[in-house]
Amino acid sequence: MRTLVDIPDEDVEQLDALAADAKRSRAAEIREAVRMHLDRRSNNDWIRRGAGYWKGRTDIGDAVEYQRSAREDRSVD
Repeated sequence: MRTLVDIPDEDVEQLDALAADAKRSRAAEIREAVRMHLDRRSNNDWIRRGAGYWKGRTDIGDAVEYQRSAREDRSVD
């Protein structure tokens, strides 16, 4: 789909420089930027993404105790 967007001249200059460095078209850079923005917006639930991070970690023992220990190590400095 084609669309018309107003972009400040300074941003277009930087966009063109990025596109030239990547040997890509301006349109390709814009498509990638839109895709990255949409992906980031749909995946911004950092709690959901981080849930279960410690699950299954047997190398640290109790996760809460590990965190307490790590915090104590930092507070000594």
